[in-house]
Amino acid sequence: MGEKSETCKVPEDLLSGLKVTDSPKCTNPPDADPEKQHSPGKLLKDSESARAPEDQGEEERFHDCRASFEDEELGAHKVELSTDGETSSELDEEYLMELEKNMPDEEKQKRREESTKLKEEGNEQFKKGDHIEAERSYSQAIQLCPSCFQKDRSILFSNRAAARMKQDKKEMAISDCSKAIQLNPTYIRALLRRAELYEQTDKLDEALEDYKSVLEKDPSVHQAREACMRLPRQIEERNERLKEEMLGKLKDLGNLVLRPFGLSTENFQIKQDSSTGSYSINFVQNPNNNR
Repeated sequence: MGEKSETCKVPEDLLSGLKVTDSPKCTNPPDADPEKQHSPGKLLKDSESARAPEDQGEEERFHDCRASFEDEELGAHKVELSTDGETSSELDEEYLMELEKNMPDEEKQKRREESTKLKEEGNEQFKKGDHIEAERSYSQAIQLCPSCFQKDRSILFSNRAAARMKQDKKEMAISDCSKAIQLNPTYIRALLRRAELYEQTDKLDEALEDYKSVLEKDPSVHQAREACMRLPRQIEERNERLKEEMLGKLKDLGNLVLRPFGLSTENFQIKQDSSTGSYSINFVQNPNNNR
């Protein structure tokens, strides 16, 4: 195959006296830019020859994508744990049910048994005081236990909440208790555990609601009955304290605004009408004379 001219230009002396009917077609040298190597016409002309390898590549990419999705489905219950034992992600219960709707009953039972073994390991670790490993075992058990066994999953979430409580992971423990209650609304232990966590995080109103819910389900629970007698007074004292703090901040703000006018909040007295409960504000010219 002969070498092609670099310029692809025919010398003018050879063309003299000749009638050229068709201009010679020359092949341009390769462009350094890969995107400019093929013009649109060239691509259209070569589409048939390029179709087979391109289609093959598309099939391979689609196959890889589908395989990845199948792996995700099969591994949906696998747990990914960070170094501190926390789960990096957990699937929603409804999504789990959708994934498992075609799972054979034998597979579900197998997963349940494996989950139970992990739960028992977690229980032993918890008794030994190894709460980090217990949390890890409960997390793996949660990921394995099929969503159709809601009471089993409820117990696992409640157990993990207990392990997290021991590590002072209160908000995460509250979340686990809420999941346990969602799966089993009559689960008294999870309600009591969440109520205790609410108290520890100064969410007294939420704690009282949980204790009341426990008493509705089982009036014999002494812890809930005692809390229902104690918490209303604590809530009232907290609200009074918050009101005083708010009034103190408003007083400071009022003094800041009135100071340029030679006044202060001491020049204004707030009185409450005992019969109506409404308030009135009275201006006092010399507040020190009333002391």
